[in-house]
Amino acid sequence: MSNSEKTLEAIKYTRGSLCILNQLVLPHETVFEDVFTVQDGHAAIKTMKTRGAPAIAIVAALSLAVDANTRLEKGEFSTVQEASEFLQTSLEYLKTSRPTAVNLFDAAAKLSELISITEKTAKSPADVINAYIEAAEQMLVDDVKDNKNIGKYGAQYIVENAQDKENICVLTHCNTGSLATAGWGTALGIIRDLKLNGNLNHAYCTETRPYNQGSRLTAYELVYEDIPATLICDSMASALLRQNPQVQAIIVGADRVAANGDTANKIGTYQLAITAKHHGIMFIVAAPVTSIDLSTKSGKDIVIEQRPAEELVTVAGIRVQDNEPTTIRTAAEKIGVWNPSFDVTPSSLISAIVTERGAIVKNPGQEEFDIASFLAQ
Repeated sequence: MSNSEKTLEAIKYTRGSLCILNQLVLPHETVFEDVFTVQDGHAAIKTMKTRGAPAIAIVAALSLAVDANTRLEKGEFSTVQEASEFLQTSLEYLKTSRPTAVNLFDAAAKLSELISITEKTAKSPADVINAYIEAAEQMLVDDVKDNKNIGKYGAQYIVENAQDKENICVLTHCNTGSLATAGWGTALGIIRDLKLNGNLNHAYCTETRPYNQGSRLTAYELVYEDIPATLICDSMASALLRQNPQVQAIIVGADRVAANGDTANKIGTYQLAITAKHHGIMFIVAAPVTSIDLSTKSGKDIVIEQRPAEELVTVAGIRVQDNEPTTIRTAAEKIGVWNPSFDVTPSSLISAIVTERGAIVKNPGQEEFDIASFLAQ
């Protein structure tokens, strides 16, 4: 793989073995941790050692694959029904790790259906377990392929609609690269494609408070992949757009996209959409079809996860003088904290939703997307 195409690997999997990159200690340490059970998978997702909607779904599915494989080898399943019940119960448990990320629920629903179908004709517990494992493994393969198609279609859309096609700068929020997926990335995958095609002048990434996924993770990926980039504070975005007209698009990921295009994504996304609209530039959501929830009619129906107060009032890093890890408190004791993990951007502020099937745009004169019709094509 050439230097321009190298990507980080956050998920290492072989049959019976799963390791995840602990993203809580990046960029200062690179630590891979074994995931042996569904409890390990749940904890990795809940504590955000693994994060990003696509990666959450894959780690959940593969943690169960590893756990089930181990139990099968130990002979813990006496009947087909026992194996099926273990898989179904485990999927329900894994869904509680992050309630907003629709990819997790989509993957669980598909796997649950597969288990139910397989159970009807299975001759042994191994038939059910192996069918599940193969389906979970295929999700890993499909995610990389889907990400690369998102990158291709997103780069095409930006170049086609850019005012200055020879001098494209973009801004991104949170982390949507290889660390948030099985590889390549969604919004960051588009940026990667722009660079590979020679269309990218510069990328900007927000710090993404309060958990600093932008400064800790996206900046790390951009440096690793030699993409020309600059880090800014979240509060600098509007000033950047006013002073630098070369920034022609803001590209973000998504944790859940409603049927009308309203999009739940990392907190701070909504305000970026507002400033993109004000400055007349593209605001693009990059998401696989698995992030689209047609059963959710609009953003009003999306449940927003509340995160612990500690994430807002403390900052983790390394001490400059000795490179030792430390956590410090930045806020006054007893101050109240409101810490939603996501906000919802109305469809009216979104230029396009780029999926692995192509870019979804609104019909002329419409404020909402007709995603169902697009997916039905």
